[in-house]
Order: sequence, then structure tokens, then C-alpha cells
Amino acid sequence: MILPTFNDIKEAHERIQPYIHRTPVLTSESVNRLLGAELFFKCENFQKVGAFKFRGACNAVFSLTEEEAAKGVGTHSSGNHAAAVALASRLRGIKARIVMPVTAPDIKKKAVAGYGAEITYCAPTLEARETTLQQLIDKHGITEIHPYNNFRVISGQGTAAKELIEETGNLDIIMTPVGGGGLLSGTALSAKALLPNCRVIAAEPAGADDAYRSFNAGRIIPSTQPNTIADGLLTSLGEMNFAVIQQSVDDIVTVSEEAIVEAMRMIWERMKIIIEPSWLFPWLPYWKRKFSRKDKRLESSFRGEMWI
Repeated sequence: MILPTFNDIKEAHERIQPYIHRTPVLTSESVNRLLGAELFFKCENFQKVGAFKFRGACNAVFSLTEEEAAKGVGTHSSGNHAAAVALASRLRGIKARIVMPVTAPDIKKKAVAGYGAEITYCAPTLEARETTLQQLIDKHGITEIHPYNNFRVISGQGTAAKELIEETGNLDIIMTPVGGGGLLSGTALSAKALLPNCRVIAAEPAGADDAYRSFNAGRIIPSTQPNTIADGLLTSLGEMNFAVIQQSVDDIVTVSEEAIVEAMRMIWERMKIIIEPSWLFPWLPYWKRKFSRKDKRLESSFRGEMWI
């Protein structure tokens, strides 16, 4: 299996810069005092389509040859990745065919349709998604853009961490949430290339802890019956993502549902930002002191980053 490198992330960044937002990095003195640390929040909630997913989708779409682009692209998704592929395709002027479960939120369906993609609905199961998409691939010859287990998607997602490090300089830790592993694997590649001594740590719900279990077992353990308010983190790890995670990620931790709700309230009160539950995970381990107090990253001199 050929894995992406930091060079691929640099190439992706050059490719997508005309189309993406260079999202802001926010800080909060009150949060810093609360945790006794210096934190930086990379606000990908201000990215186009409202999520980092646009980076990976944009890189994948604009990496296509003219012959590939002429046939269009496709994916299956119920949320942000669907919208990201739809918008990126519109910007390149090509056809996007999106498979969405009938149970997808109406606001997501409207967003995808609004970007001009053709939606095919299916039953709300992974098997139905994959089967329906394969039928479209066979019929139209489209290129699949997987939400996370994709070389070009990983490379695109890694550009967010690259931007952050370029803006903030040295960091002790970079943290991301983890679902399928696209953001985490891309982040790890950027962090280890630019800051070799920086630790990369991911967080996920205790009720959907397949990445935590997979990381500790050294093999992918699929997610079964996940139960969490953080619906963006329900997917199992991709093989390519897991290979990068094994090489470059230092740890994965879990947090409770109660802590998620508390943190949503805290971020709103302290920073006046409304974010999805899935993006609270990098904040939670610090707040709940999941790490050893002997660890430098809990000292007042700690410089860390978290995603929202």
C-alpha cells in the first residue's frame, strides 16, 4: 500500500489554495487560564461547506485528469463529505453523483442538491451505500472519492495542520477527533514532518471507541453499534488511514457523553462559538485531565492545538 507523505500534502495545498478558506486560529485567555496551558483552535467550522472535508474533496476533484473529470465523480455520504464533493465538482465544472441514505438530515440533502449534485437515495446501511455507488460507477465510469480512505483526501486534510503550524510555530501537542481517520492521518503527516517532537493525539467517544481499541490492538476493529451524540465519529477506520496512524500517531483517548455536553456549553460560554459535538474531542481530554500530570503538556508552558 502506497501511503501519502508530507510532499503530497504540500502539493495538495498549492492545488487547493485558490478554492479553500485559510481558516482562522482562535485563542481564549479564559480557556488558557482554566487549563493552565496555551491553546490554539483551528476553526475549520469556518471552512467552505462548514467542515475540513472540503480540503480533501477539493484536492481529489482537482487532481483528476481531464479524461477522468469528464466522466464525473461519486461518493456515498450522509453529511459534510457529500456537500464537499458536490461543491468541489461544481467549481471544476464536472458532474457529481452522491449516494445518500434516505435518513440523512434534510439540511444536508438540500446542501448537496444546492451545489448541483445528483443524489441517489438508498437504505440507511453501509452495504446499501456501497452497492448503490458501485452501480453508478459501473454505469457511468465515475471516479469514487471515498470520504477518508483515499490518498488524495488524506493529503488534502493534512493542509489544515500545515496552516496551523505555519501560523503558530512550535507546538507540544496537536489533537484531532477521529472517525474514519482522514483528518487524523493527514494531521499526523504534517505534524511529524514540521514538528518532529510534537505529539499527535486523537480523541473519540467512549460509546464509539473502535479507533481506540484498534490502536491498542494493532489491527482494525470495526465499529459495531456505536452510540454517541457525536454522529460525525461513527465510522470505522480506513485501511490507509490506520497504516498512517500506526506509524505517526502517539495516542488515542476516549471521553464520555456527559463530558461532551458539558464542553459544548463551556465553549459557547467562553468563546461564543457553536460547534458540532464531534469537534469537541480535542478540547475534552485537557479539560478532564486525561493525561498524566507529569506530562509537560499539562504544565503552564504547554503550547497545544485543538480542532473545532
